[in-house]
Amino acid sequence: MFPAVSHTLRRLPLLHWLLLLLQALERGLGRASPAGAPLEDVVIERYHIPRACPREVQMGDFVRYHYNGTFEDGKKFDSSYDRSTLAAIVVGVGRLITGMDRGLMGMCVNERRRLIVPPHLGYGSIGVGLPQTAALPTAGLIPPDATLYFDVVLLDVWNKADTVQVSILLRPPHCLRMVQDSDFVRYHYNGTLLDGTAFDSSYSRDGTYDTYVGSGWLIKGMDQGLLGMCPGERRKIIIPPFLAYGEKGYGPISSPGTVIPSQASLVFHVLLIDVHNPKDTVQVETLELPLGCVRKAAAGDFMRYHYNGSLMDGTLFDSSYSRNHTYNTYVGQGYIIPGMDQGLQGACIGEHRRITVPPHLGYGENGTGDKIPGSAVLIFNVHIIDFHNPADPVQIETLSRPPETCNETTKPGDFIRYHYNCSLLDGTKLFSSVCCFPEICDSEGKRSHDYGDPQEATLGANKVIEGLDTGLQGMCVGERRQLIVPPHLAHGESGARGVPGSAVLLFEVELVSREDGLPTGYLFVWHQDPPTNLFEDMDLNKNGEVPLEEFSSFLKAQVNEGKGRLLPGQDPEKIIGDMFKNQDRNQDGKITAEELKLKSDEDQERVHEEL
Repeated sequence: MFPAVSHTLRRLPLLHWLLLLLQALERGLGRASPAGAPLEDVVIERYHIPRACPREVQMGDFVRYHYNGTFEDGKKFDSSYDRSTLAAIVVGVGRLITGMDRGLMGMCVNERRRLIVPPHLGYGSIGVGLPQTAALPTAGLIPPDATLYFDVVLLDVWNKADTVQVSILLRPPHCLRMVQDSDFVRYHYNGTLLDGTAFDSSYSRDGTYDTYVGSGWLIKGMDQGLLGMCPGERRKIIIPPFLAYGEKGYGPISSPGTVIPSQASLVFHVLLIDVHNPKDTVQVETLELPLGCVRKAAAGDFMRYHYNGSLMDGTLFDSSYSRNHTYNTYVGQGYIIPGMDQGLQGACIGEHRRITVPPHLGYGENGTGDKIPGSAVLIFNVHIIDFHNPADPVQIETLSRPPETCNETTKPGDFIRYHYNCSLLDGTKLFSSVCCFPEICDSEGKRSHDYGDPQEATLGANKVIEGLDTGLQGMCVGERRQLIVPPHLAHGESGARGVPGSAVLLFEVELVSREDGLPTGYLFVWHQDPPTNLFEDMDLNKNGEVPLEEFSSFLKAQVNEGKGRLLPGQDPEKIIGDMFKNQDRNQDGKITAEELKLKSDEDQERVHEEL
C-alpha cells in the first residue's frame, strides 16, 4: 500500500501573464515580431488548460514532464516520449535552458503548452550536440542561432517545503472514534499519480487494506494522512515524493508495467471502514434507559433481546428484527462472543444500548461468514426485552388492598374469580380478562371465558401456569397485585400460542371472589353431619327408589338451605349428573338404598380392603 500528500500552490502574478499574452499577440502567436525581428522572449501557447488548477509551477519547484523538441521546419531533435523517460528537474535554478525555465513557470498539472524559445534563451550562437541513441537515432547537433519548439505536458509538481495535504470529502454526522498512532485501521483506497494515472486500488482486490498506523508499516505520508479520520469518512490525501517512495519509486504493483515513478507525488482517495486499538475494551453507550430499573442483568441470567449488527462504516451484517424473533441466550457464560457477553451485563429491561466490540473480542483476524470480514469492529444496537435467572421465584408486589379487614386469604383448593392483564416486560400486551385481547393466559393458552368476565380457577389444581397460581395465593378479595413470572414458571422455552419462548410475563391481577374449595375427589360436601336416614329423605315419593329428578331436587335443596355445597366453578347440573351416575351402580336410572353410599364411607371401605 502507498501513502500521499499535497498543499496549496501559489499562482504567478497576474501582471506576468498579461505581459506574456501581449507579447504573444504582438508576435502573431509568437513566431516573430511584425517586422520579422528576432524574438526577445519565450512565446507560450497554452493549448490545453485543465479545469482545476490547484497549483502552478513556481521557481524552485521540482517538476516531471513529457516533451517533444523540434525545429521550425518540424524536424525532431529530442523527445522524452522516445526515451520513455520523463524529464524530472528543479525549475528556475539554472538547470534548464533559460527558455524552458521561463516556459514552465505558472504551468498546471495536465496542462499542455507549446513553447517557442529564441536562440539567446536556448543554445545561443554556439548550439549543442545531442548523443544519438537507439530510441532517438535522429538526434544530432542543434545548430547555432536555432529557434526551438517544445510541446510540453506537465505531470507532477512539488516542493521540498510541501507537507501532506488532506481534503475531507465526506464526514459522517457521528464520529465514534478518530484514528490515532498505534491504531489498527481497515480502509479502501484508489491510488493515482498527480496527473490522474491510476497505480493501485484496494477495490480491485475486493478487500480492504488492513494495517497499523504510525508503526512503520505505511509510507510516512499515509501515516500522517490517516490521523484524525473517522470511520465512514472519505478523504483525499496528496503526498509529496519525499514522504512516499522518493527517488527510487516503486516497482510493479497490480499489473506488469504499473509503477510509481521516481520523485512522484501520490494521490489517495481513502474511505475508512473502521479503526480499533489492540488495547480497546468493549464500549457501552446507553441510548435510552427506562424509569424504575430495579434489577440489572448479571452473569448467569437468560436474556431475550433484539439487535441490529453493523460494521463501523454502517454496513448492516445481521438483524434479529429481520427474523421477527428475539435472540435468546445466557449472559456471561460463553454462549456469545466475549464482547457481547460483557456488553449485555448491567443492562436494564427495556434499555436501548449501543455496544462496540473490537475484533479481539469479536471474530478476530479471520472474521466469520461472508458478511463479517477479518479484524472488523462490530457495533450492536440492542433493545433488552427481558431477562431472568433460572433460580428466580415469582415476584409479587401488592398494588392495593381493600380498606376493610381481611381475615381469609386465598389458599390451594380455593375456587377464585379474578381479573387480569398479561403482557411482556417490554409492554407488549398479550391477554386480558377485561379487554379484547386474543387469548386468556391459562396453562394451555386456550380461551375459556367470554371477554369482560372474570377468570375462574381452582388454586393448586394445575388450571393456570405455576407462577400465576403461586402469585394468586394469599390474596384478599378486592386486592390488586403485580406479578412477574419467569419462563420456567410460565410457558418455558417453547412458549405457547401468543407467548414467545422463554418470555418473562407481567400480570396485573385483582381478586373478585373466593370460595373454599372441596377436597380432592369430592363433588359435594356437607356443612354438618348428613341426615341419619339419608335415603329416606332423598326418596321423596317413598317408593323405595330415587330417580335423577328426586336426587337433583334433594341436593339443590341442601345447597339452598346452606347444609352443603357443590364443587365450585362447575355447572351444577353436570356435577349432580356425575354424582347420580356414581351412585347408580347398575346404571338402571335409579338409586336404591343398597346403592347409596357416602364417599367418606367408600373411602373407609377401600382402606379396610387394602389392609
